[in-house]
Amino acid sequence: MRSIQGAARVASRALGASPLRQGQPKITPAGSHRTLSAQWLAARPLHTVPPRKAASASAELTERDSSNPAMSFPCLDAQEARSAQLSARSLESGPEPSYTTGQHESFHCDQPLLLDWGGVLPEFDIAYETWGELNSDKSNAILLHTGLSASSHAHSTASNPKPGWWEKFIGPGLPLDTNKYHVICTNVLGGCYGSTGPSSVDPSDGKRYATRFPILTLDDMVRAQFRLLDGLGIKKLAASVGSSMGGMQSLAAGVLFPERVGKIVSISGCARSHPYSIAMRHTQRQVLMMDPNWARGFYYDAIPPHSGMKLAREIATVTYRSGPEWEMRFGRRRADPSKQPALCPDFLIETYLDHAGEKFCLEYDPNSLLYVSKAMDLFDLGQAHQSETSKRRAESEDRIKNGGIEPSVADASCSLTLPDRPYEEQPSSTSSVPPLDQSASVDQADGPPRDLVAGLAPLKNHPVLVMGVASDILFPAWQQREIAETLRAGGNKNVEHIELGDDVSLFGHDTFLLDLKNIGGALGKFLQ
Repeated sequence: MRSIQGAARVASRALGASPLRQGQPKITPAGSHRTLSAQWLAARPLHTVPPRKAASASAELTERDSSNPAMSFPCLDAQEARSAQLSARSLESGPEPSYTTGQHESFHCDQPLLLDWGGVLPEFDIAYETWGELNSDKSNAILLHTGLSASSHAHSTASNPKPGWWEKFIGPGLPLDTNKYHVICTNVLGGCYGSTGPSSVDPSDGKRYATRFPILTLDDMVRAQFRLLDGLGIKKLAASVGSSMGGMQSLAAGVLFPERVGKIVSISGCARSHPYSIAMRHTQRQVLMMDPNWARGFYYDAIPPHSGMKLAREIATVTYRSGPEWEMRFGRRRADPSKQPALCPDFLIETYLDHAGEKFCLEYDPNSLLYVSKAMDLFDLGQAHQSETSKRRAESEDRIKNGGIEPSVADASCSLTLPDRPYEEQPSSTSSVPPLDQSASVDQADGPPRDLVAGLAPLKNHPVLVMGVASDILFPAWQQREIAETLRAGGNKNVEHIELGDDVSLFGHDTFLLDLKNIGGALGKFLQ
């Protein structure tokens, strides 16, 4: 009782009121529902700094009379310290930080690139690196597609000896055998590692694109890659290989340019994005965009939204690995059991996620994360989606040919709001639920979706390797089974499907980065 009264006396003094006497009723103005504690909280900053010896008299009273000391928040302190450090940096070097490290080749295309959603890039650059020699007839090239945030640096080079993201998979006698193949890896259009993206300069006005950059699709990225192949004089690829987002691009390359691709490899990918992965990427974009430093994308030469990026990466990391693996690695162990539990990272799994976010938050351009992840969401190789895109592209080409102006992406009519009626759970049977896209037909109950079978028809005569991992929660194994079954239903008799069970790998989605024996072994055998 004494501690409660003491806290009330401190609150009253801080608000300039006389102390409450025992039994004295608190007077609240008519029509007001704010209690004394609400008023007290409103008068305090959101994050109260723990009282120190040099604090004010009021803070000293709070420390003396409070039943518990205020908590410390080193995780928030670290974010504030980083903001202070970034605000003090020189603005002469451009965006913070310089994302591209090491050397890479650069292909510049001065021919406009029409994008699927009506945008146009008047010119663009594609960063790329190569390994192995291109043979005389240029028939031994493999195009390696990357995941969302990877650069073109898949393997070390003489000019950039830093280990690449697929270092153990590329080289003489390795799965991507450089004794036999000429391997090409690009940084995707929209990225920040040398290819044109939101952080690039718009040639029309000399200012950075930021969120004036047009919406991209994975098909747009593949078209840009094939402009590079044109520039290199490569008419047909020996193979198109990719994992994760790269697995999606690898399939798209075969669908868009079937006559220019030999073998196709799709690892831990899909033929169309599904709700769970879309939801996870949406959540990452939301926490990034809610960072005040994002500034609607115009944060260049200012403090970048590093806090939002950190949180986005932590969410992503949750989807990259599996629960069983984390149970084995971390269990319920705390970082330091001798200390009081904290609201900042405390369990080992929390410190792991915190480290992943800290490491990434200044390594990748936030706007690139937004654009590239959105391109993944829009991915759909179904026939209906392809037909709609072709029609839209034709309309855009006619408009441009006739000197028309593309519709503004900032048009208010494009903005979506919450529906008038709240979403209601549907019955267990979804047969009566119409598709959100009314132009898409409802798939049959059994067998691969007809729309997808028709969409993947250009791959009927291509040897295809599809690999998945049972412990993958971001691209579940059923999505790779869907690819294989769809191709077979379309008449492809040269489809190899491999699924690594939990007894083989517990690394989840990241298995393609780690499992040289199973992923690499199957890949190397397929490409022999």
